[in-house]
Amino acid sequence: MTTLPPRILRALDRFHAAHPWDHNAHYHRWILRQLPRSLDSALDVGCGSGDLARLLTSRARTVHGVDVDPAIVTRARELTPPAVPVTFTVADALREMPPGPHDVITCVATIHHMPFSDALTVFRRHLAPGGTLVVVGLAQAQTPGDHLLGAAAIPSNVAMAWIKNKGRSAPRPDSMTAPTRPATMSFPDIVREARSVLPGARLRRRLFWRYTLVWRRR
Repeated sequence: MTTLPPRILRALDRFHAAHPWDHNAHYHRWILRQLPRSLDSALDVGCGSGDLARLLTSRARTVHGVDVDPAIVTRARELTPPAVPVTFTVADALREMPPGPHDVITCVATIHHMPFSDALTVFRRHLAPGGTLVVVGLAQAQTPGDHLLGAAAIPSNVAMAWIKNKGRSAPRPDSMTAPTRPATMSFPDIVREARSVLPGARLRRRLFWRYTLVWRRR
């Protein structure tokens, strides 16, 4: 999007400030479709306000959500009804992983905050045999193809913001209040490192400046 004229960028920024929508939550239902119908344990790394962790309770008997930000973990607990089987913990997942192994590990818009290969290695170690790892991540746009895909997403991004907000201005959702950081790895580098740690991992570029990674442990 940085290739657009500054005037257009400012207009888009104003529009999205008034009509925010969560690009990461857009992939939550897709994540569920990658998973078995019934699971014992699921772990959501970088759980934020807990939206995905709560959705995972439709598949898993127990769900753990971890995040390094105490404020967003507090908000996740506030938003979760007592009967929902989710435990939220303030933790660095690479050093304080909840006891496993886990049948599912999810990580949405978080892995670029971590050493990439180290994170995948830790996830692999804590995944149960037959378990599934699903990552929705951000890559740094570097190639003409990257910028072309980003430009192609702009009209859809505007349309989704308008539809999800029903044409009205709205406050930022809780899920969009966690600290953010720009991605620093290109998609080809992500693919290369991922497949060296997780042979057979499936990676795809996606709309809305995201990529997906799915890996199943044998």
